[in-house]
Amino acid sequence: MTEENKDVAATAEATEEQQTQAVLQIQRIYVKDVSFEAPNLPHIFNQEWKPNLKFDLSTQAKQLADDLYEVTLNISVETTLEDSGDVAFICEVQQAGVFTISGLEDMQMAHCLTSQCPNMLFPYARELVSNLVNRGTFPALNLSPVNFDALFMQYLERQEQENAEQETQSETQH
Repeated sequence: MTEENKDVAATAEATEEQQTQAVLQIQRIYVKDVSFEAPNLPHIFNQEWKPNLKFDLSTQAKQLADDLYEVTLNISVETTLEDSGDVAFICEVQQAGVFTISGLEDMQMAHCLTSQCPNMLFPYARELVSNLVNRGTFPALNLSPVNFDALFMQYLERQEQENAEQETQSETQH
């Protein structure tokens, strides 16, 4: 093989390698929806501040085009007062992003959409929740970090259990 042919073969291999490399790029991060309610103001400020916090978190992913996905992180925080049960505030945030993702197998893609992308969105959503609560003149609320990898693993374990249960049920029916 001549030097020129070796260079062409090496270039072709490098091109194939680049095409199969995983790509994850943020195209845009934005607030999709936000809501802050404080239905019992101003009399809630006359009560002792013993809050009960209810925190819900979920994600959604939707394919927009080839290799282009929108991921939405939904956070809902409801705070009630322990003694009276009155709602102090309800804060709901949908933080979204558009991501270019390619070169991933099915399981890697699922992990990317439900763990890696939400992990990138969480700091923005956390700051927005904190700012909204602050503007309501309530004590500071700083949400703890979320381990999206652990949540993804729990999801996989639940899926495995459900599949095993379905197989057991179908075997007993036959």
